[in-house]
Amino acid sequence: MFNIVLLEPEIPSNTGNIGRTCLATGTSLHLIEPLGFRLTEKMLRRAGMDYWDQVDVHRYRDYEHFLSETEDGHKKPRIWYVTTKADQTYTQVSYQPGDYLMFGKESAGIPEEILIRHHRQCIRIPMAPDIRSLNLSNSVAIVLYEALRQQGFKGLEGSGHLHRLNWKD
Repeated sequence: MFNIVLLEPEIPSNTGNIGRTCLATGTSLHLIEPLGFRLTEKMLRRAGMDYWDQVDVHRYRDYEHFLSETEDGHKKPRIWYVTTKADQTYTQVSYQPGDYLMFGKESAGIPEEILIRHHRQCIRIPMAPDIRSLNLSNSVAIVLYEALRQQGFKGLEGSGHLHRLNWKD
């Protein structure tokens, strides 16, 4: 339904956690190189638990390759660029199925050269002014779940069942 894009992620455990979130929500994960780790790394698989092999992962050699591969005919993908530098918050936009939610690398975010070309598609998560950023995995979950909420959590109803006991009315 949605697509998470990580531009040059550096920390394998963040990417593993994000992969697990993607699998739990039916979301595709797009990784734009260079990566700060190998996809075979233990920390990546540990954070993704035993789910990593089931994640729908797509890799691209760079940002331009990502854009060319995700273009559908002459239709460009709808991309939301998540950055601490945006004017509008992530709750001020209307997400549509198929949207891409892009996040930059942990140490630097999305390059300003990209942000300046897409000012109207830049969104941020509100936070105290003296904090540089949130953890990447947390940021992905926050924005993705808002997009899913706007779609009524379609396909994510879940069971609500306890493992050993039953709910009492």
